[in-house]
Amino acid sequence: MIPDSLKQLLSDVDGHQQVTWQGRDIALFKMAWGEMAVSLQGAQVLHFAPTDDTGWLWVTPTPQALPGAIRGGIPLCWPWFGDERYADESPDRNGPFHGLARHAQWRLDAIDDHAEGIEVHLSPIERLHSQLTARVVIQANAQRLNVELISENIGEVPAKISGALHTYLAVSDVHQCRLEGLAGARYLDKLRGFGEDQQQGTLAIRGAVDRIYHTNEAVLLNDGQRTLRIAKQSSDSTVVWHPDSDLPSDTPADAARHFFCVEAANTRLDPVWLVPGAQHLLGTTLSRG
Repeated sequence: MIPDSLKQLLSDVDGHQQVTWQGRDIALFKMAWGEMAVSLQGAQVLHFAPTDDTGWLWVTPTPQALPGAIRGGIPLCWPWFGDERYADESPDRNGPFHGLARHAQWRLDAIDDHAEGIEVHLSPIERLHSQLTARVVIQANAQRLNVELISENIGEVPAKISGALHTYLAVSDVHQCRLEGLAGARYLDKLRGFGEDQQQGTLAIRGAVDRIYHTNEAVLLNDGQRTLRIAKQSSDSTVVWHPDSDLPSDTPADAARHFFCVEAANTRLDPVWLVPGAQHLLGTTLSRG
């Protein structure tokens, strides 16, 4: 589910085209396998739809103006997630919530387009950290969307990072959603001061939820009309989030019913230590359940 103005831009595309939307450079892809939109602010996948589907990702119809980030799609939280500011080099560690990557400008480094799908490589235009670099690889075809966030320590001392692929999944009604695959997993509940508990059975969404599950397993999200499988790489934290009625200012109430966040993450439960020269790949893969 994406804004009508972005739908209109996609309808006029044949192949690959770069356009401006909401003041941002957007790479649009419309191929035999389906369509995709990627914002070069944040290297953020905004839209992905196989040819026989309306789309697996949600974007707010009222995005905030620049330099704010777009809510929706798959924002990159890097090199820290939330307030886990291990890699924050700003004075007093007061850098932006969820890190630097989602506000930065990125470039398209390579596009490998073929009949079955596409692979897109991106990197930040400017350096975001004195020791750490990041790049993104996006792979899309008629069966799946795969996003990889690759960090490297090019410095001389170890660096500690957290991060997330903050995926906003499009759903028919969040209160009809069922999330399977978390049964038995321990979790931290942010709405209860990070109190710890254990998931019993399937997670049903009845109100606000903001939890970090300690698991590396794939999950299935069923909204009553479609089931998506959400798998991940190099992540022992699965974040699930929906604000219910406590909505951000850029999210109308009628639109908020139509998203649910299931995020591959590295959090306080599984921060990443990178020694000099080491790399870490955080990945998420969406496919039909």
